[in-house]
Amino acid sequence: MQRPSATEAQAPEVRLVGRLVTELEAIGSWLQPHFRRREAHATAVEYVKALLGRAQRKNAWGLSEEAGHRAPYAFQHLLLRAKWSADAVRDDVLEYARRALGEGGILAVDETGFLKKGEKSVGVARQYTGTAGKVENAQVGVFLSYVTPLGHALVDRELYLPEPWTEDAARRQAGGIPDEVGFESKPALAQGMLQRALGAGLKPAWVVGDEVYGRDSTLRRFLEDLHQPYVLAVASNTHVWRGFYQVKPGDMVKEVPPEAWGRLSAGAGTKGPRLYDWARMRLNRHLGLSRWLLFRRGLADGKVAFYVAHARRNASLESMVRAAGSRWAVEEDFESAKNEVGLADYEVRTWTAWHRHMTLCLVAHVFLAAARVGVVANQQLQEGPPPKALGLPRRRNPMRAFLARRGLH
Repeated sequence: MQRPSATEAQAPEVRLVGRLVTELEAIGSWLQPHFRRREAHATAVEYVKALLGRAQRKNAWGLSEEAGHRAPYAFQHLLLRAKWSADAVRDDVLEYARRALGEGGILAVDETGFLKKGEKSVGVARQYTGTAGKVENAQVGVFLSYVTPLGHALVDRELYLPEPWTEDAARRQAGGIPDEVGFESKPALAQGMLQRALGAGLKPAWVVGDEVYGRDSTLRRFLEDLHQPYVLAVASNTHVWRGFYQVKPGDMVKEVPPEAWGRLSAGAGTKGPRLYDWARMRLNRHLGLSRWLLFRRGLADGKVAFYVAHARRNASLESMVRAAGSRWAVEEDFESAKNEVGLADYEVRTWTAWHRHMTLCLVAHVFLAAARVGVVANQQLQEGPPPKALGLPRRRNPMRAFLARRGLH
């Protein structure tokens, strides 16, 4: 039997590299209409490629070095003064995610912190952040993640402004905060992002979030009025209506009979299925859909977590459990975006620059999600294993680190 030549053996890798390069070029094409000047568009494409590159510190200096620039002035101009709309690019990120990852996914809302030493960066304050697990000097961003069976990626972002920032005219001016921007809670910011996604025609199977969002009755009513199913975590003392009475999940769990509990997986974890005991209790209906209390009990410690769900009357417990478990995808997105595309490496201080950097990080992050879909498809088609090295020069090889860190070679 004749052995395949080296060229034939490398053909699957070459085809995969070709698809990834084409995909990256396509991103440059859909960015083009958002920039009036060719120079600004070219710089934005360079910025995205540098975010996907190997720079250890993806601030303006590190990205500029990755792109082959001697100084960071071009990238600083892109973030601070160039004429382009980060919000318009953001809207296209969602459309790209829908094409790459498919329709009917899940929208997950969550926030993450960015630790800061000084007081000049817009929105920085002493506030709690899960990044540190305590109150620290930090900025906090609220993000929206789109999750499907094919993958997941961050698709929207908003900077949280603590009230002192919105009330201080000098700080507002220094931070470049637009006049129309006032104080909004994290759930209100999440509602705005969900409104944009749903207004764009996205029809998610579920919306999910942690207690910060579940305890906000305004956000829950917003979703209910749109007939949008959700599973939102709540605290044990959250008030919900059952019949004509307000009740608390921490009290109602005591009424769940032992036989009502079932052991189900909330999804795959690093050590196998995430198994818990689950039960639910029906609450009042709203506009044709039912509300539920959902209970999750740990196998080792017996601790119970609580959720409020809004879903079709015939929705299964298993579907609610899968939705609740999908929220962890946004945590993975924060980790990968910070590690892979410099989400937390910025050194900008103004409102506009923060949103522009974050938006271009979203572009890079959704490209990685789409690239992973392509790599998995490559494996399924048995074209050969994913490449150990894509064979491109360093500055033209944004996928190498991604593949290595994901164990895809």
